Amino acid sequence: MFGLVAFDNAVAILTAFPFHFPSVPALPSPVLLVKALLLPARAYDEDRIQGLSQAVELLRRKSRSFYLASGVFQGRLRIDLIVLYSFCRVADDLVDNATSPDEARQWIKKLKTFLNLFYKNKSTNARDANIGDLALYVAQNFPRNTHATLLQLPMERLSSQPLYDLLKGFEMDLQFQDSTTKSEGVEYPIKTVEDLDTYAVRVAGTVAQLCLELAFFHYPNGVPSALQNEIVAAGIQMGIALQYTNISRDLMVDAKIQRIYIPSVWLQEEKLAPDQAIEVLSILAAKPIMKDQDKYFADKFERLRNRLLDRAFALYEESRGAIENLPVEVRGPMRVAVESYMQIGRSLKQKGYVMKKGRATVPVWKRIAVAWRALNAA
Repeated sequence: MFGLVAFDNAVAILTAFPFHFPSVPALPSPVLLVKALLLPARAYDEDRIQGLSQAVELLRRKSRSFYLASGVFQGRLRIDLIVLYSFCRVADDLVDNATSPDEARQWIKKLKTFLNLFYKNKSTNARDANIGDLALYVAQNFPRNTHATLLQLPMERLSSQPLYDLLKGFEMDLQFQDSTTKSEGVEYPIKTVEDLDTYAVRVAGTVAQLCLELAFFHYPNGVPSALQNEIVAAGIQMGIALQYTNISRDLMVDAKIQRIYIPSVWLQEEKLAPDQAIEVLSILAAKPIMKDQDKYFADKFERLRNRLLDRAFALYEESRGAIENLPVEVRGPMRVAVESYMQIGRSLKQKGYVMKKGRATVPVWKRIAVAWRALNAA
């Protein structure tokens, strides 16, 4: 038992501290394991340990599906994926929790500057020189509890465009506030299915692409570059499917912050305007017992929810096969990540689904069962 504890501790040290151990094989040698165990505790990077702890806790609180899935990824890929999720969550919260649209735009501007400081020069030496400027900028412009997450983002392993596109998705979210306050010249941002697809690509397809880039970095052998491009394209499409599922789950939650991601052309077919839909959903969310008029509107939104889910599952079916072309070390965990989230959509399609705080929930035992089946699928 003590031997197993020592082995696990050594692997954790090897995985957590790339500064001390730049390259770690899948099966570390006894010599390498002993070196890890003999590394003095004072040499540990406390900021990294704190940052990883914060990232894991954030994932646990914000996404039970991805928290479960993170447990089946391996080694440094698992760490990078958790840090990436933490960055996306922190950036989203900075914008969403701003006290005004102007403050939210300032956060987006600061996040762009943060990315610019790293990506402004493509040479490795120049990037290394920028790290000091990056740390100083973060310390001067972001809340203390976000520093570790921002500075641990593995940007050297990620292409820049998806990160910039993610910020464009946040900018689309701000258009909801402008449209509801009737700002001059500002229109409702999601008018068509194509608009919703664009939004989903920016806030979810980009994250899927970044996850795959990390997977190919950590497991570079066995997947030709042409096939990698096909997998990334399928991954972006899967990201859209997951975002449609997320939107269908959060209709009432989003309405509370004056947002509704259902295309206005669909709303018009149900004789609803976007601002009216937001108002009705907010009212329905506050009523545990519905009258006939409430049920009339609830049926409308149930039809709209099902349209979102139908498109989500169509995109899911088209792209799920690409998972089997991933490196073998990644296939099972990626299936778990996707299937755990799509189970939310399956639950929403069943009559009598359970709502908690305005969202459909999936019991823990069912999440575990779905993860087990996905991990062991042929």
